Amino acid sequence: MTTSSRFLFFSFLAVLVFVPLPFGSNRPMYWWMSELALHSITILLILQSIIATLTKYPPVSRIHLALFSLLLLFITWQWHSGLSIDTDRTQSQLLKTISLIEVFYLTLVLVRTKENLKLLAMTLVVAGTFQAVYGSLMTITGTNYIWHVPKEEYKGVATGTFINRNHLAGYLEMCLALGIGLLIAGLEENKHRTWRQFFRSVVNTLLGEKVRVRIFLALMVIGLILSQSRMGNTAFFASMMISGLVGLVLFRKSSRGVVILFSSLLIIDIFLMGTFFGIDKVQQRLEQTSLETEERLLVNELSLEIIKDNLWTGTGLGTYYTAFPEYRNGEVRMSYIHAQSDLIEFPSELGILGTLPLAALVIYSFISAIRLQMSRRSRLMRAMGFSSAMAIIAIMLHSLTDFNLQLFATAATFMVILALPFCCMNIEPKRRHRSHPHQE
Repeated sequence: MTTSSRFLFFSFLAVLVFVPLPFGSNRPMYWWMSELALHSITILLILQSIIATLTKYPPVSRIHLALFSLLLLFITWQWHSGLSIDTDRTQSQLLKTISLIEVFYLTLVLVRTKENLKLLAMTLVVAGTFQAVYGSLMTITGTNYIWHVPKEEYKGVATGTFINRNHLAGYLEMCLALGIGLLIAGLEENKHRTWRQFFRSVVNTLLGEKVRVRIFLALMVIGLILSQSRMGNTAFFASMMISGLVGLVLFRKSSRGVVILFSSLLIIDIFLMGTFFGIDKVQQRLEQTSLETEERLLVNELSLEIIKDNLWTGTGLGTYYTAFPEYRNGEVRMSYIHAQSDLIEFPSELGILGTLPLAALVIYSFISAIRLQMSRRSRLMRAMGFSSAMAIIAIMLHSLTDFNLQLFATAATFMVILALPFCCMNIEPKRRHRSHPHQE
């Protein structure tokens, strides 16, 4: 990697670390700063590829080009033709969408080596750990501030530097998935002659060189539990179980290690840490949830009418806040900027035509993550495929009842997750020597 490429890569990592810090980049002023940085990195990258002919970047696949082009053309049509009921908001969201596509592109072209792949994953794990520690300390000490700003909502629970505890939970779900992937990558695939050798290998993985990652995972689980996000905790543990079962099949040579790794995560993190840090409160909130009486579920029911009335083309990206008041009834007391589900808000704003490219992108990435675990011999590549699949499952489950993907910080991190399988496919395996048949 050239000096200029290294500079661009670390600049990109800096943006990924920054985006959650200013309240999750939940306001135009904050995401505009990230947009400017992403535009600058992308332009410099393109100029570098033109000027320095020796710098070759992997091509973007035709499928991705088609999906992103269709999405951008559709949103542009909504905005320019007046199809959107609020063209200013749609224009703003169009610019945000371009920036998110840049995140995908930059991940794809800058992560070209195993070293960069590990560094990207570790950077997001460290960023997630900071969010968890910050939120946990604020909760334990009773300090209801985000930076210097007093909290207006979610007092007494961990939110990190996010305003909404569910957004912290969504962010941690992805960072935890990457951390688990790094631990899996550290498991040895070689068959051990005795159980003693095998357990020694697993213990070395959990308490040896990977001890930092293990500690980071523990801290993030504490932060997730202290957020008291019902769907956040449910989505994380459900995605870990689903991905773990799939991993047992796909990681044949490491199946025992995977079993022990996940057993340690479940036993240590859930039962021990949960006892001290309040998983009982999450359980109590789950038991007290009434599907019939929660206002947010009523909001989603009313939002379905927006989809029915604007089935094919939607109301315009970013226009939910403008569209919902027409469907609101007397039972809804609060005003809502977003639907209480990403899986409802996107179809209501984009319709079928605009939602299809998004759905296709997620499905394509998920299938590629599974294929990566099946086809590659490298432990790191397969582990990152596992992380991507787990994070996608977690975010999709969480999106049933929350609007994580409307937040720039969460959406940008999710774009990294979606790009990971393709990064791994672009990293060429090393030639295998006869004496080391399992190395790549």
